[in-house]
Amino acid sequence: MKRMLYLFTSGKLLRMNNTLVFEKEDGKKVHLPVEQTDSICAFGELDLNKRVLEFLTQKQIPLHFFNRYDYYSGTYYPREHLNSGFLILQQVNFYNDPEKRLDLAKKFVSASMTNMLNVLAYYNRRGKDLENAIESLNSLKDRLVETASIDESMAIEGNFRDLYYKCFDAIIDNSSFEFVSRTRQPPLNRLNALISFGNTMLYTTVLGEIYRTHLDPRIGYLHTTNFRSFSLNLDVAEVFKPILVDRLIFSLINKKQIQAKHFAKHLEGIYMNDAGKETFVKEYDEKLKTTIKHPGLKRNVSYRYLIRLELYKIEKHITGEKEYVPWKG
Repeated sequence: MKRMLYLFTSGKLLRMNNTLVFEKEDGKKVHLPVEQTDSICAFGELDLNKRVLEFLTQKQIPLHFFNRYDYYSGTYYPREHLNSGFLILQQVNFYNDPEKRLDLAKKFVSASMTNMLNVLAYYNRRGKDLENAIESLNSLKDRLVETASIDESMAIEGNFRDLYYKCFDAIIDNSSFEFVSRTRQPPLNRLNALISFGNTMLYTTVLGEIYRTHLDPRIGYLHTTNFRSFSLNLDVAEVFKPILVDRLIFSLINKKQIQAKHFAKHLEGIYMNDAGKETFVKEYDEKLKTTIKHPGLKRNVSYRYLIRLELYKIEKHITGEKEYVPWKG
């Protein structure tokens, strides 16, 4: 099974014969397992040349770049061999139909809400007192059906998520990881830094899976298609954040795999250090490889492939082949 490869330090990416080598700043060279690599994420400064890009194209390996604050910067993607002019037109036509776009956007929001509620229900059954929060969130979710615009839907989703995040302290119960409030760019405490990093990893994972379908990642439906590089991956990530990011964060903290020592203050924000990021992505990759029984296929599939299946369903929905029913875990 292929996996994402992460480069946390700065260095040079070199092509040597029929493989890639990462040369760190101290001169140490690491041979990269190209045949087992799905994509590469570069967090440090990276020097490379045309030969490397040609090799990445040949091997169909996307290279994702992140800035010094771990925010996604962009992607080098090999020739878009799966691009379909027909499907791009279908995506655009679907986006320009207000009724169809709103319906799909609300499906993403509804699935996200359901999966957040399922996370809370899981911990409520394990002794965390979340009954009142779950009741309030269910009331908010019931209001989604009444919304007549995407802005209204996102407003309810925003209120829903704020209340959901307030449950994190009860689940984690660790003074080193108090939530307080959601902060981004920069995150102002350790828990927000974890959430932001985890969400970034998921956005990149979904983007990588989109590239393996006929869908165009630039055309989203819940998140407005504008001058933002990509938006469809943000839409689909909403469905999986509670399952793949939030539950992983709870597990890492409660098992003390991630601790206060894995964070540092930088300028105005708090960020994970390299050791923390390496711990997180190791467990995140393990989570993506975890298999579950798929009721429709009647066989086990990995969470990574589950994302791909979600994209196939969206593709069929846009072309009118089959109504999209989001994954609810």
